[in-house]
Order: sequence, then structure tokens, then C-alpha cells
Amino acid sequence: MLWTVCQSHLHFAPSSRGTSAAASNKTVKTGIAAEVAGYTDVAKRIIDLAVFGAARNRSYTRLADFTDTIGTRVSGSNNLDMGIKYMYNAMVKDGLDVHLEPVKIPHWVRGKESAQMLLPRTKSLAVLGLGSSVGTPPEGIKAEVLVVQSFEELKQRASEATGKIVVFNQPFVSYGKTVAYRAFGASEAAKVGAVATLIRSITPFSINSPHTGWQNYQDGVRRIPTACITVEDAELMWRIAQRGQQIVVQLNMEAKTLPDVGSFNTVAEIRGWQHPNQVVVLSGHLDSWDVGQGAMDDGGGAMISWEALSLIKDLANYFNETLFSLYIFVCIAYSCHSLIAGLRPRRTLRTILWTAEEQGGVGAQQYFSLHKGNMSNFDLVMESDLGTFTPVALQFTGSDAARKVMEEVVKLLAPINVTKLEDNGEGTDISPWMKVGVPGASLHTADSRYFWFHHSEGDTMSVQDPGDMDLCSAAWAVVAYVVADLQDMLPR
Repeated sequence: MLWTVCQSHLHFAPSSRGTSAAASNKTVKTGIAAEVAGYTDVAKRIIDLAVFGAARNRSYTRLADFTDTIGTRVSGSNNLDMGIKYMYNAMVKDGLDVHLEPVKIPHWVRGKESAQMLLPRTKSLAVLGLGSSVGTPPEGIKAEVLVVQSFEELKQRASEATGKIVVFNQPFVSYGKTVAYRAFGASEAAKVGAVATLIRSITPFSINSPHTGWQNYQDGVRRIPTACITVEDAELMWRIAQRGQQIVVQLNMEAKTLPDVGSFNTVAEIRGWQHPNQVVVLSGHLDSWDVGQGAMDDGGGAMISWEALSLIKDLANYFNETLFSLYIFVCIAYSCHSLIAGLRPRRTLRTILWTAEEQGGVGAQQYFSLHKGNMSNFDLVMESDLGTFTPVALQFTGSDAARKVMEEVVKLLAPINVTKLEDNGEGTDISPWMKVGVPGASLHTADSRYFWFHHSEGDTMSVQDPGDMDLCSAAWAVVAYVVADLQDMLPR
């Protein structure tokens, strides 16, 4: 009876797990399939706690409290500093082992900005300056507009660009392809003599909402002011230009870049009981842009990475408080040494809330530089940065042998219908690790609306759904815990 009761609350050493799993299935499983299948009950308990139990809606509530209290968290700002302090204190209060790792990050300030079409009629243009942009002179820039739809068209009409504001009205193909106009539009226009650029926001859907983001000046090219305008205004100016009418715009921007400032990557852990130096990383970034609330990008990813550790900790605490006597008895009787850990995994679970991701993964790159000498101990790196909508699959980058393991792991997510393993784990912050061969994973969600709100005033708590966040938290926790507790690390 004691054995049966304890089986329902925790997992056992590998030999016991494999035997139990085989006995309960008509088809006997062997090897890694049997080992992973032995976590079925543990996975179900994690899912039940996150989706139906006491932790239901918790990640959503935490995110709402955080974003409503702190607001936006752009790199270098006081708000980001307050956000880091908030999360540090919250995770310490949650009973996790928390520390801060210092880094240097960019400090770009938007300042006041405005744009107005003066000809052929007067119209205010909704505008958001792009990160790292220079400002205009105090009097602003008043110039005729050249509207183009591609870099190729700009080259073909280079002789017309001198002294003008170039408006890019490129169609949205995909974020990965279209974002090049935001990233490099200013320098490409400057090469042909433009004095500023206004770039159609990188989004497939708009309600007259501009979307900001980082842009990169090319070395040796004159730096000109650059901002995003709405889809509607870009198309308006395109239509006017097609009629052969002259367009004149007045642009004013106070944007400036200040010296780099100190910041922190925020790290919380549940230490592994057998191999504490080997780690599974769960992560999201804590910084955001200076519009909206940064709830979707990437407050949600940060919160589910915290919540995953909370779920494991809560289940361990539940076991310790309610079954301690039976637990000790079974451990002694059956010599199940891994039971001593309860739900504490063999390896360390490490949640990292990155800083300055929006500026190109600055905090994560410095973390990699500091820890890459220990890369053989990084078992799996995970990042959630494409929204916490309904989860549909896990994306994975790793060896064929590691993929076979992960295919078994995602089967444990059958209760929430997330059993598909897709190619290409992604994330700016974990990419340095994947490039050197460390397995990486990301959460694929029903993200068709993600770029509607991305980097805009629309990125608020209204985008988030508590049930979806519960499902994401459950998936994140199950995958991280099981990988961290397997007998062996994922094969490289």
C-alpha cells in the first residue's frame, strides 16, 4: 500500500521507473522510451497543478501585477532597473535561489517626436522612432518625400533621393524577411543622399498603430534619423505618389544615445541534487520597448520561466509536508536514493530573465561570454519569446540522438495536446549556445496575432489569456524538469 501511495506522488530511481512503466503498458518499452515514460505521473501532476490546481491563473496574475506596477522597461531606463529589482524580490520571496549577474547595456532615449505631412494636404502622421536612431536638428527636417517599395526600387531611383525623406512602403512578407527594412533602411537611404527615412511598420495588421524596434547603422555611412509610420500612412503616401503629386513632410525627433549603463541578468535556480553543475536553462527577456506594457514581448515568456520553477517547488513542498513519514519508510525499504530529492531534479533548473534583448541580445551575449567555458555542463537551453498563446508544439535544435529523446519527452504533454516536436529551436538569447552545439528549445504557440501587437502600444495585458499562460507554464515545466532529471544529459 505504501508503495502504491508513494508512486502516485513522485517518480522513482531509473530501475523502478522502467519496471513500473513496463508493467502498466501492453507494449513493453525499453531504453530511453521506458525511462521517459516513467515520468508520466509526474508530468500529469505538474499539468494538473498548473491548469486545474492551486497554481491556476498564477502566471497571468504575476504578469499583470508586474506590468501594471512597472510598465515599459526599455534598455537603460529606470523602469528596467525597477523591473529587475521587482523580479529579484518576488522570486526570493517565492523561495528560489536568486542572484543577479552584472552586464553593460545600451541607453537610447526616444525624447519627443512628431511627423506631419504638409503637402498635398496637412495630416498628422503617427510615428515611433527606431532604437539607436539619431535625432533631427532642433528645427526638425522639412523635405520632399520619395516613396519606394523595395531596396531594389531605391537603387533604381537613387538619383531622385538626394535631399529627400525616403518612405519605405514594403509589403509584409514575413517578419524575418521584412524586418530588413527596419534594420537597414536608414543606411541604405543615406547611401543615396536621403536626409531621413520613414519605414512602414513591420506588421501584417494595423489599426493606425506604428511599431518600433532596433535598427543598425552601417559603419562608414552617414547616420540619418529613422522612424516607423503606420501601414495606413505608408500606403496613403504611396497612392499620392503614384498620382504624381508632391509630398512634403516635417519630421522632428529628439532621439539620442547616451553612454552604456549597468544592468543585470536575473537568475533563479532549483539546484540539482546529483549533478548541480549541470543545468537546464529556461528563459525569457525582462526588458521591453517603451510603448505598451511589454506584457506579450516578453513579460509572458519571463513569467512562465519563473512559474515553471514555482510548479516544481510547490510539488516538492506538497510531498514533503504530506508524505514525509511514508517517504522515509519507502526510501529505506527500497533503497530508492533518488526519492530523497522529492521533485528536485538531478540537474539544476536555472531560470534566466535576460536584459537588453531588444537591442540584439546584449545581456545574453555577455552571459554566454562569461559562461561559455562551462558549456559542456549546459544540457538544454530554452527560450520563450514569441508569445504565450495556446501552445501547439516544442521547437528543437540538436543532434539526431537528442531529438529521439525529446520526441519521447513531448509525449508527456499529451494531456494538453502539445506532443509535436518541430525543427529549429529559436531565440535571440539562446542562439549563441545553439551555434556551439548546445541543444536548444523554444515554445511554438498559436502566434498568428503576435506581430499585430509586437513593439507597439497594443502590447498590453489585454493580449494575454490566463488559460493559455497556464498551458505554456505546464509545458515549460514538464519539459525542463524531465530533461533535467534523466539519467544522462542530451547527446550532443
